[in-house]
Amino acid sequence: MAENKVKTPWYPYLGQVPAHLDYFKGSMFDMVADAAARYPKFIAFDFMGKSTSYRKMVSKIELCAKALKTLGVRKGDCVTIAMPNCPQAIFVFYAVNLIGGIASMVHPLSSEKEIEFYLNESKSVTVVTLDQFYGKIEAIRKNTPVVNVILASIKDELSKPIRAGYMLTEGYKLARIPDDAPVIRWKEFMRLAKCCFYNYKVERQDQDPAVILYSGGTTGTTKGIVLSNRNFNALAAQIIAANPMFRPGDRMLAAMPVFHGFGLGVCIHSMLAMGGRCVLVPRFTAQSYSKLITRYKCNFMAGVPTLYEALLRLPNMKKADLSHLKGVFSGGDSLSIELKKKFDDFLARHKASVKIREGYGTTECVTASCLTPLTVAKEGSIGIPFPDTYYKIVKPGTDEELPYGQEGEIVLSGPTVMLGYYGKEEETARALRRHADGLVWLYTGDLGMMDEQGFIYFKGRIKRMIVTSGYNVYPAQLENILDAHEKVQMSCFIGVPDDYKMHKVKAFVMLKPGIVPSGELKEELLAYCRKYIAKYAMPYDIEFRAELPKTLVGKVAYRVLEEEELQKQGQGARE
Repeated sequence: MAENKVKTPWYPYLGQVPAHLDYFKGSMFDMVADAAARYPKFIAFDFMGKSTSYRKMVSKIELCAKALKTLGVRKGDCVTIAMPNCPQAIFVFYAVNLIGGIASMVHPLSSEKEIEFYLNESKSVTVVTLDQFYGKIEAIRKNTPVVNVILASIKDELSKPIRAGYMLTEGYKLARIPDDAPVIRWKEFMRLAKCCFYNYKVERQDQDPAVILYSGGTTGTTKGIVLSNRNFNALAAQIIAANPMFRPGDRMLAAMPVFHGFGLGVCIHSMLAMGGRCVLVPRFTAQSYSKLITRYKCNFMAGVPTLYEALLRLPNMKKADLSHLKGVFSGGDSLSIELKKKFDDFLARHKASVKIREGYGTTECVTASCLTPLTVAKEGSIGIPFPDTYYKIVKPGTDEELPYGQEGEIVLSGPTVMLGYYGKEEETARALRRHADGLVWLYTGDLGMMDEQGFIYFKGRIKRMIVTSGYNVYPAQLENILDAHEKVQMSCFIGVPDDYKMHKVKAFVMLKPGIVPSGELKEELLAYCRKYIAKYAMPYDIEFRAELPKTLVGKVAYRVLEEEELQKQGQGARE
């Protein structure tokens, strides 16, 4: 049997990237402060037309740390941050790190019950959010351990001209918060720094817990993923090693959210730790994204496939000059071969010298741990592992390695692998397993294969695999086929429970602009599928949708479609 454990083969493909790296030994804040010491006058981030230097950013972080210390936050305490990409989120994230706390990152648009779960799960006594989300926090506050609610406001970080416009267009929509509300306003909070007369900095070790991110994990139930300083700092070093064209001062369009590993790890921390410049996008739309790319002449952009699909349809991108791009990255979901071809062509037509590079990772290893090299791309591959990262393909749930070219579960080991699931020892033991080689391996719950050159191919998620009449069907493969049709913009395949087959396959299709759904078109698409899809995997039905549902981070929410089908079946049975 061929040995398929690959130690990173980066240097043959890039010519200058070592297989081993030296990693920063301190905390996340320490690494960012080190960059600030080297580039104090460089711009750390831009936010709605206002720029903040590294020197000023570190100063604000230190003030915020003193204020948190005054409130009573101590080493090991969790502080929940429920914010979009805005300056206050940056300040408080690194401030929590500076005083030895743990930042619990939460999507502010989560439902009240979800937020209540996150607060109780992390045992957070302090929560920081925007004024516009105060109602959610107040509604569930009595059911949580929360004592301190700190409210920031977008307008406080805007320049005067833009602030006036914001209040006219957005600010007036915000519900008024009572004057006696039990909250601490951001400006009042920052003034608490004056009351901190003692040492507020807490020295933390590489492997100390620093961040909690939330994910469904490999079993689909929500878990808090505990990540260390080393996890994030190692990622920053790996990202830059895999992109030797990066230079301090280069701009990254940070539209992926701060509460998500992709946004926090790649778009924000990796940039700030290396002297990069983040263009913060607080509210993502494809239109705002496209405008900021050209306005700031961003050198790097990262997003999920649905983002790139949306950019292809925007009229204001027709004449855009993208020659300033050094790197375009896709992650968070499977990038179809057809979409990659379309977007690569789009980049070429807009003077970009780069092609989209697909990566792969899980929140359990912060985000990306594998990336397509600069000079070598293989169709359908998600690339090769980062420096100091191992990949193996094993028989699902075991430590039995499979030969090259054979599908199995992707497991990985490296410096970005999580410490574990917060408060869940059994779940952690299932996900992190020590093998005979002495390494701890993360079981991703994803299916893939490896070729003899070490390139990885993502085949789908084990939990999303459709079993029909005893055959395994991988939705991502079917979507790749249907997405290649000239009239299809995007598709999603799901398994629908069936008494005979166990599951039968159904397709949902979003058509390209100007294409009208019809019975004839459905038959055309079914005939097309018959050409490329095995009989057992053929969809029994195609349903047209004006839009496909999306998750909070922009992926196609296939579970929503599955739940809708189950409800339809339930209604049919009752009738």
